[in-house]
Amino acid sequence: MEVLMWVSHAERPLRIDELCHALAVEKGSTDIDPENITPQDTVLGSCLGLAVVDSETSTVRLTHYTLQEYLSQPGILPNAHTTLGQICLTYLNYDQIRGLPAENDSSLSGMRFLEYASLHWGRHAKMELSNDTKSLALKLLSRYDDHISSVLLSNHVHSGLPPPLSHRPFPGLHCASYFGVGEVIAALIEMEGCDINQRDWQRFTPLMRAAQQGNQGAVTLLLARDDIDPDGSRHDGQTPLMWASYNGHERVVRLLLARGGVNPEKVDRNGRTPLMWAACKGREGVVRLLLARDNLNPDKPSNDGRTPLAWASFKGHEGVVRQLLARSGVNPDRLDRYGTTPLWGASSNGHEGVVRLLLARADVNPDRQDNDGETPLWWASFNGHEGVVGLLLARDDVNPNKPNPSGGTPLWWASRNGHEGVVRLLLARHDVNPASRIAAVKYYCKPPLGAGK
Repeated sequence: MEVLMWVSHAERPLRIDELCHALAVEKGSTDIDPENITPQDTVLGSCLGLAVVDSETSTVRLTHYTLQEYLSQPGILPNAHTTLGQICLTYLNYDQIRGLPAENDSSLSGMRFLEYASLHWGRHAKMELSNDTKSLALKLLSRYDDHISSVLLSNHVHSGLPPPLSHRPFPGLHCASYFGVGEVIAALIEMEGCDINQRDWQRFTPLMRAAQQGNQGAVTLLLARDDIDPDGSRHDGQTPLMWASYNGHERVVRLLLARGGVNPEKVDRNGRTPLMWAACKGREGVVRLLLARDNLNPDKPSNDGRTPLAWASFKGHEGVVRQLLARSGVNPDRLDRYGTTPLWGASSNGHEGVVRLLLARADVNPDRQDNDGETPLWWASFNGHEGVVGLLLARDDVNPNKPNPSGGTPLWWASRNGHEGVVRLLLARHDVNPASRIAAVKYYCKPPLGAGK
């Protein structure tokens, strides 16, 4: 039953060696007992064929998905996450684990369960937290700065980028905020000497970590403190509100916007606002919350002159584009530093729905050239976006013969890049320059290398 509990409730599939070490952990023990590590064949044999090792991934899995559905039902394996969280924390509090040097992971090959326990104990604790689990978590986090699991979690969060030896990788309050374990956070911030605005080696505060992960409960606890800085920024200017907006955590955005001292228009070092980050990632709910504020400029450009609408159009987020176009104060034809417009971004990337929305506006110039002399039609033709080309060619105010500075027209470049459907659409236009037709046909009918004339 312990094997089935691990296989059905683990945060990721476990390798058989990881599972054997997890099963060896005894609640209340203070160190690893090698004699408790059961042989792999015995572990699998205890399941009577219900669990097997996957030949492709070397991880343990259940033999059929219906068994996973059954074991995941409430009451079948009661308090499973409580048990798994306690096992992870018991392991991390072992004297042998605590004795490992935090700055060196070369001796971890024999600690098969260390990575899983370090990266996932908080997930289990957040789902089900008992008093024993809370005590074990506080014991771990009280000396977390020099614990090897702090380094492993930091490496995981920052995609393998190791922290400098001179910095604390992931302080205890940051860890609890990252996982969102509310009762542990509440206990930590009441401890004497707790710095609620402390920075980790990446200059994140606990509030930033909680906002980044969308941990609403953790954000609520932290914002309730009078000494919290709700709008503190990193070295790159990014704030908790930016992280919550970027990742689409609507409830956290609501909490931050309701807190005094949070500037919804604060920019990072690239001049990007929370609205711009939300628009760029297509976070419609967050965009709606930010646009509801009367004192917010919906058209504020970044350092390169791009607006939230430009980013949403470039990425093809149709729902966000609709919201921005419906808001007063948004210029749908605004130029950035490169002379490109929202229509240019949507056309060059083939976002037909966004192109339709922009072309429906009377204040959008569909034939505007960028700083390199290239139009939305030129880029759509160059990249082979037939649907966008058709939409642009349906407009009488689009010149299909505008060349770029090198003299190549949309037809020439579509032919050059082998976009047959686009070539057909362009050739169907009555006003296509005959010289452009000839250039296209010459290239399209070019004989193979080495062939006769």
